[in-house]
Amino acid sequence: MVKKRERTLYLEDVPLEEAQRRWLEAVSLPARVEEVPTAEAAGRVTAAPVFARLSSPAYPSSAMDGVAVRAADTFDARETRPVRLRRGTHFVEVDTGDPLPEGFDAVIMAEELHWIDPDTVEILEPARPWQHVRPVGEDIVAAELILPDRHRLRPVDLGALLAGGILRVPVLARPTAAILPTGDELVEPRESLERGEIVEFNSAVFAAFLREWGAEPVRFPPTPDDPEALRRRLEEALDGFDLVLLNAGSSAGSEDYSEEVLRSLGEVLVHGVATRPGKPVLLGRARGKPVVGLPGYPVSAYLALEWFVRPLIARTLGQPLPRRPRVRAVAGRRIVSPMGTRDFVRVTVGSVGGRLVAQPLSREAGVTMSLVRADGLLVIPPESQGYEQGEEVEVELLRDPAEVEQNVVVTGSHDMALDLLAGELRRIDPSLRLVSAHAGSMGAIFALRRREAHFGGLHLLDPESGEYNVPYVRKYLAGVPLALVHLTYRSQGWIVAPGNPLGIRGAEDLARPGVRFVNRQRGAGTRLLLDQMLARAGVEPSAVQGYEREETTHLGVAASVAAGTADVGLGVLSAARAMGLDFVPVAEERYDLCFARDFYESPRGRLVLSVVASPDFRRRVESLGGYDCRDAGTVWYEQ
Repeated sequence: MVKKRERTLYLEDVPLEEAQRRWLEAVSLPARVEEVPTAEAAGRVTAAPVFARLSSPAYPSSAMDGVAVRAADTFDARETRPVRLRRGTHFVEVDTGDPLPEGFDAVIMAEELHWIDPDTVEILEPARPWQHVRPVGEDIVAAELILPDRHRLRPVDLGALLAGGILRVPVLARPTAAILPTGDELVEPRESLERGEIVEFNSAVFAAFLREWGAEPVRFPPTPDDPEALRRRLEEALDGFDLVLLNAGSSAGSEDYSEEVLRSLGEVLVHGVATRPGKPVLLGRARGKPVVGLPGYPVSAYLALEWFVRPLIARTLGQPLPRRPRVRAVAGRRIVSPMGTRDFVRVTVGSVGGRLVAQPLSREAGVTMSLVRADGLLVIPPESQGYEQGEEVEVELLRDPAEVEQNVVVTGSHDMALDLLAGELRRIDPSLRLVSAHAGSMGAIFALRRREAHFGGLHLLDPESGEYNVPYVRKYLAGVPLALVHLTYRSQGWIVAPGNPLGIRGAEDLARPGVRFVNRQRGAGTRLLLDQMLARAGVEPSAVQGYEREETTHLGVAASVAAGTADVGLGVLSAARAMGLDFVPVAEERYDLCFARDFYESPRGRLVLSVVASPDFRRRVESLGGYDCRDAGTVWYEQ
């Protein structure tokens, strides 16, 4: 039996600023110079001041279409006493950009000429000397500084360089970076996976970031979890590249070898940073070259890449780090953070009722979609334990502030019809973006009461009246101006494996030994429906294995069943179909959208309503399966 090595503990838990200081003081990248064709140099950084070789224009030239004249020949022209000029003697026809003919010193625009015959023109006003004439060097003078050193070239800069006779420009060579993914479980991206396989996608993201920041990345194939194999691969990368990124293997697990391999070849500067996510970062150098061990979890890795690699590249290229805009917002939910750690919380941001509201997204380090959906980062300092709901916070925006202001904030019950609605609105008006928080139907009601959403999805069945949504709106949103608009009827049921091998038919089956259930989160209408069905069947929630296991979407429930980690969940037919699962219907429910009145009456609200009521949108929703949009757009209730 092979004995596993002892776990390597973090050397330190270093504050972020201290880790950055140690790193940037200890490592550097070479600043090589190369010449590239000017026309292909956009985005590159000048390696020296660039001076013009030519003047532009290089000769006095006409700035207009018309005729070149001697200004003295026109001085007597008046509206009451026109002057006639003869071709050759008094004028020469010119087009914009033509050299000014010898002996002439002004141009009269074509629009100011009255042609008497092909060789004679009449003018009503005198021309000023050098009127409509571009002098030599009006734009650029030979030997003039066109661009300074360490200037990132923009499209407009290329025109100035070419006009000044610079056909090749000296630029800083892009630092080269080797990206080394590690892990036995990694496979190349593919459409289907075997159990235990994970698609290696981090390196593609790293490479895209590095190119954007000015480096030249090369991705190596995944290296297995073997210290000797990793050492050979790292040595190969150090031989040919300026910078090496190791992905995964930087933590303290029994198969995390990056730290010991780096130490065997060089020096470890930092192992462990006091951030969340992003703690298991490894910073070091070997053979005089910087080596970064990035965590395997994508969110941690992407943030660490920005904290440690971007500043290194920027410094090498002589570029300042961009400053993201910061805004003040209110926290849409309570956010708890451990003391002593700088917490980076991904949030969506939208303007509701004249104030910005920040809603936290998933805080798990492996949830890539939390960064895809994020509008910004809410940074909780190490000395804080977080923020209460409604407390003012500062958010560092990842999107343009004007774009964030246009966000339509949706909360409440998840439904795939909302995804279709988001796409349709974006198609009609690219400035509109639906940002959603899957907070359950009751979450939507409380968000609307606190004025933290424009509208929310509800499917709450009142057990006493048998009516959907209206009783809850009247009870919990009394006095809040709103409108309840129908979106769709949908089929709820048991999501089960193909063939329904356990024969799940009713709520009583959930209490059978060995049946593993996956639930929706507290406050979700689906969970309230489940509780009602359990009560009618006389089944205590504690008797259901998995009752406390929560997913925030129907697709999440279906994915758990498809993965075999649960046998059954309650959800909608469309989610079961999307995962290739079977479905046992138990109820048709009404899914409505509850709008804040001011948004309902706004142009954006009217656009949402027009899409919901459109025949094309109804057809698209119904094609998902389990939906009936016969009353879509109907206003059930207003107050």
